[in-house]
Amino acid sequence: MKIERRCFQFDVRADGDSPTIAGHAAVFGQEASIAGLFFERIEPGTFRKAIERDDVRALWNHNPDYVLGRNKAGTLRLSEDEKGLAVQITPPDTQWARDLMVSIKRGDVTQMSFGFIVTDAAWEKKDGKNVRVIRGVQLFDVSPVTFAAYEGTDVSVRSSADVLGELDSAAAHEPHAESLTVIRERFEFMRRNS
Repeated sequence: MKIERRCFQFDVRADGDSPTIAGHAAVFGQEASIAGLFFERIEPGTFRKAIERDDVRALWNHNPDYVLGRNKAGTLRLSEDEKGLAVQITPPDTQWARDLMVSIKRGDVTQMSFGFIVTDAAWEKKDGKNVRVIRGVQLFDVSPVTFAAYEGTDVSVRSSADVLGELDSAAAHEPHAESLTVIRERFEFMRRNS
């Protein structure tokens, strides 16, 4: 399985004079269109196990060369609140991290993203839309990002083979298999014609 990434445009800030970056890397209960193929909603509790279990890094733009913090080191604090996945980062005292803090304070960087693999999800049909409801993830990173590939909502770096495999697997086990088959055909058409 490939790591997926989702980006949200809101609530990234550099707090006061203290070297802290805080915000939310994911929000609960909002439906996002995933590349026009299906919708996705993150449920409260999705990150609970991951926060306790996973070794998560805070990266700048998902770049592993720029580590802002790490939960196992105590420089990244993760929690779930009523809004979503809350993040507090104590960045290193490096020039690139100070430059990032300036960009956040100026409002040039306003988005966060998270990298994950889905471990618990279900499909539902809602108002004629296919919705993947995420209930559990393996969490790899949270990142302030310059911009999202899909304006302010989401981006995916999965290969097309991974997407097709997930759709095939879901179609074999879901009551809305005919809808997932249509999504698969649409995805294949888009892939062939892009």
